[in-house]
Amino acid sequence: MPYNETLRSLKKIITTKDGSQTLYSSEFDECYHSTNDGALNETLQKHIIPAFTLVPKKDRLVILDICFGLGYNTLATIYYCKLHKISTKIDIISPEFDGALVQSLKDFVYPVEFDSLRPIIKQLSETFRYQDEQFSITILTGDARATLPNIKEKIDIIYQDAFSPKKNPLLWTKEYFTMLHKLCSDDAIMTTYSSATPVRMGMWESGFKLFIPPKSNVRSGTIATLGLLELESIDMELKLQRNPEAKSLKDSEYQ
Repeated sequence: MPYNETLRSLKKIITTKDGSQTLYSSEFDECYHSTNDGALNETLQKHIIPAFTLVPKKDRLVILDICFGLGYNTLATIYYCKLHKISTKIDIISPEFDGALVQSLKDFVYPVEFDSLRPIIKQLSETFRYQDEQFSITILTGDARATLPNIKEKIDIIYQDAFSPKKNPLLWTKEYFTMLHKLCSDDAIMTTYSSATPVRMGMWESGFKLFIPPKSNVRSGTIATLGLLELESIDMELKLQRNPEAKSLKDSEYQ
């Protein structure tokens, strides 16, 4: 069966508002990206631009991309670095449970901004790894919760971009965020599209400080760090005083 027919039988191709394509997952009953914000636009505005604007300058950055999916976050990171002539060495680690999806991506129709990255996409789809003088990418197949404890690197940037808490709650619990906290460097930046109170409670209870992202043309999410940023902070103690019933998601609720 041709690739497009096979893909459509498993996941529906959706053209988002900015013209870039995403997929609808019947398993999670969600699209991989916001159709209103646009797949590429959302990726850049919610993850890549805030992270690279806020993270301290270093010779090397280690990025944890949760989860690889269609690879937009990873590919947009490379695109952004090339566009802005950022020479920092970048190591990207990305868990992904759907290995068949990764293997299919060499035929996926990406935005023209990724045209020069086709050789990288092809190699990732075949070997789940890529490396050149600046970029190193490793896709870890399997459950993210099972693979995270095996990561030995200190993480500088986390793209927290799993399916939503309603659809994939175990990647949004307090215990999960505690795992991420242990992986972080002292000045790590975590970006996410979620602004839900249970998500923010889990981050806060795990030791993260929370901030409102810089204004952009997409719906706001959350920035989490271990230190302080020159952004509007989110006062979770005040939120808890105003809503004593507010609580984080817990592993025990879903196991």
